[in-house]
Amino acid sequence: MSYLMKGFKCHSVICKVAGSLFKAHTLKNTFGINEQFKISRASSQLSSEKTDSYNYIIVGAGSAGCVLANRLTEDPHSTVLLLEAGPKDTLLGSIRLMWKIHMPAALTYNLCDEKYNWHYHTTPQRHMDSRVMYWPRGRVWGGSSSLNAMVYIRGHAEDYNRWSREGALGWDYERCLPYFKKAQTHELGPDQYRGGNGPLHVSRGKTNHPLHQAFLEAAQQAGYPFTDDMNGYQQEGFGWMDMTIHKGQRWSTASAYLRPAISRPNFSVAEKTLVTKILFQGTKCIGIEYVKNGQRKKVFANKEVILSGGAINSPQLLMLSGIGNADDLKKLGIPVVCHLPGVGQNLQDHLEVYVQQKCTKPITLYSAQKPLNMVRIGLEWLWKFTGEGATAHLESGGFIRSEPGVPHPDIQFHFLPSQVIDHGRVASTMEAYQVHVGPMRSTSVGWLKLKSSDPNDHPIIEPNYLSTERDIWEFRQCVKLTREIFAQKAFEKFRGPEIQPGNHVQSDKDIDAFIRQKADSAYHPSCTCKMGQPSDSTAVVDPQTKVIGVENLRVVDASIMPSVVTGNLNAPTIMIAEKAADIIKGLPSLQEKNVPVYKPKTLETQR
Repeated sequence: MSYLMKGFKCHSVICKVAGSLFKAHTLKNTFGINEQFKISRASSQLSSEKTDSYNYIIVGAGSAGCVLANRLTEDPHSTVLLLEAGPKDTLLGSIRLMWKIHMPAALTYNLCDEKYNWHYHTTPQRHMDSRVMYWPRGRVWGGSSSLNAMVYIRGHAEDYNRWSREGALGWDYERCLPYFKKAQTHELGPDQYRGGNGPLHVSRGKTNHPLHQAFLEAAQQAGYPFTDDMNGYQQEGFGWMDMTIHKGQRWSTASAYLRPAISRPNFSVAEKTLVTKILFQGTKCIGIEYVKNGQRKKVFANKEVILSGGAINSPQLLMLSGIGNADDLKKLGIPVVCHLPGVGQNLQDHLEVYVQQKCTKPITLYSAQKPLNMVRIGLEWLWKFTGEGATAHLESGGFIRSEPGVPHPDIQFHFLPSQVIDHGRVASTMEAYQVHVGPMRSTSVGWLKLKSSDPNDHPIIEPNYLSTERDIWEFRQCVKLTREIFAQKAFEKFRGPEIQPGNHVQSDKDIDAFIRQKADSAYHPSCTCKMGQPSDSTAVVDPQTKVIGVENLRVVDASIMPSVVTGNLNAPTIMIAEKAADIIKGLPSLQEKNVPVYKPKTLETQR
């Protein structure tokens, strides 16, 4: 997703102007250069560490890894090493010098830049005209929370109750909600659902754009409810979305959790360090092997190694280390430590499609993408963290049920007052608005496997999109229900011709063809190290996040979800890490009983 700063290259006027500003001595502190020395000791090179042993080694400084590092180092007696394959998210200690990450409106740069991104691709999708799908994943401090669209969505309460039924005992809603709250400081203040004292700042959009207003009004005209907090009592309906933006800056887990902990003497962190193997004595995990600056080294954990590489990297590292389907490992010449056939299986993701409408008034973000306007927007953000650069512009959205009988929402909408083409890699061509819409609980399930025993080779990723009739039907519904909303009176003064699918696409057959050609990943891969009971042959970790069949090894990230949640994955991943930190510390789970959750008055109607 998005949007304003597309095409905004570093040879542009703004970068030249910014460069001269950075040279000015009087602006030195304004631009945060004095921050650079805060992290020097903690991020020292591994080769100069006094010890090659820690209590905990965390692999991956992403959405989960940063949370764990912060929470585990709260105990001054616990030593923690955090390893990240990518670079820092700052330059000379300054976030302004890394504006492509920290300016919310600049997010498409890093979605499409291999410097901070694993840049994965799937196999050709046989149910989608053999298209190869692009999967960006974060490879930088903060992981995908440094690349994503900053949408903060928790999912539905029933997602977590379903997890418990699927074998993740202790992960029901009443035991997960307290960890969402523990993580969060919501700008609207704490209540029964929101947190008020956590590291993760969450805010609402400030633009009050007329197209966002029109979208919310149109949804109500179509018969859907307004919800004042889709992360609270009532997910179902349309309303203003929460975002991980704080004072005009992206508030990644690196900002929320990593930087506040980095000066602790019991904490070490290394970037540009690729972990290549988990080390075992028999089935006991004792450390990891890594490559840094071309040198292969080992470091040891006397308590645990925790994998937080995400839904692709964590199962990949397990398989590289001999944990996975024994037959597959033997074919690649990898010694088997533990036959665990669920590793890399159960791959789930959200697909979405853009329904786009031409806008008859010059009020979209199209003009903001013109060079002089980008300079103005960029300089205002560099100076004050304000203006159109201070939001990702995905400020409204909603959740609905696809048909009668569905107990809670299974379709999600993100509205944007702009046009996005090819993941934002192609500049917008006209005044337009769009909705990102897609099913939330698709029945198509995929897998990933090693391509080779070389850690540098990306794994084979097979999401198996649109492989069931139910998924195809749900996408038809997505298009039809979106068109119904866009046809409401609230859009009359803005509505031009439909750009895509286009008015010529009306039959089910034509809609299905459009979906095959244009649907794309919403960047929510998950569930590849499924949490469940040890008696479940498809489970990879138990409800304590321990890898089944070995000792002293855990996985804590989106890969351990038993099934994908109803919404974006960043907030649930942070919750998972907060809850896992208490488990690792041996603390009893937080719990909030009898928190009310909205249920439709009747399931006999779709809305």
